[in-house]
Amino acid sequence: MDKAGRLEKGDASKVPVPVGANRGISIIDLILRLVGIAGTLSAAIAMGTNEQTLPFFTRFVQFSAEYDDFRSFRLFVVVNAILAAYFVLTIPLSIVHIMRSAARGSRILLIILDTIMLALLTAGASAAASIVYLAHNGNSSTNWLPVCQQYGDFCQMASGSLIGSFGGIVMLILTILLGAIALSRQARRVL
Repeated sequence: MDKAGRLEKGDASKVPVPVGANRGISIIDLILRLVGIAGTLSAAIAMGTNEQTLPFFTRFVQFSAEYDDFRSFRLFVVVNAILAAYFVLTIPLSIVHIMRSAARGSRILLIILDTIMLALLTAGASAAASIVYLAHNGNSSTNWLPVCQQYGDFCQMASGSLIGSFGGIVMLILTILLGAIALSRQARRVL
């Protein structure tokens, strides 16, 4: 820069990055984590309380479907509960990033942990989604019949809980991207 504050040739990389932009990113990160808590916690509760009983000929013989009849659904509940707790535990770090937008080490740690949790949540949600798909459509090559015609409420609750979990996946992807953007802004400011 010259004395008047104008950029000279080659100074484009030295443009100062506003600190308020990282603070805004940190506020959005906090909001996404709060939405992630709501999505994953509601998914875990909805699936964990999911059950339906169908009467047969008499009230003594009944057919029932519960979430813990399927290991994939058990995994789904555990993973979503872990993610809800993780989101709660990372809120203080997100608040620190709002107050100190220059924190680099904790941002890197959050990106790494968010990526690990994204893989975990994607695995749990995908396993549950495959069971829900089979319950809705069946599989004619293995003679598995669709059961959602009989257990409609059970299938609707399972499908609804998948929406919350996939919403949590989207929130994690966005927090990872926002953390990477904030780190790149900090790196430009240092250079």
